[in-house]
Amino acid sequence: MPSDEAYYCRVCGLRLDEPPWGADGRTPLYEHCPCCGVEFGYQDATRTGAKRFRAEWLASGARWDDPARKPPDWDVTQQLESVPEAFR
Repeated sequence: MPSDEAYYCRVCGLRLDEPPWGADGRTPLYEHCPCCGVEFGYQDATRTGAKRFRAEWLASGARWDDPARKPPDWDVTQQLESVPEAFR
């Protein structure tokens, strides 16, 4: 059973239905985060990569990759607090 932290995007902290890096934490889904657009297993494979992608995403306005899934009360600062510790 994956830890709760495993369900959060390493870049933006969005809570996902499935662990983006699989139940073992080492088998990425290679899908895209509906919020920041990172491809799990590619740009978020390392802490440096996740931080770089996050900085670029924030600099471009923190736009949702799938705007239809953006909650009406979304708060980017609050969501970023959920980024797994090892990727902050």
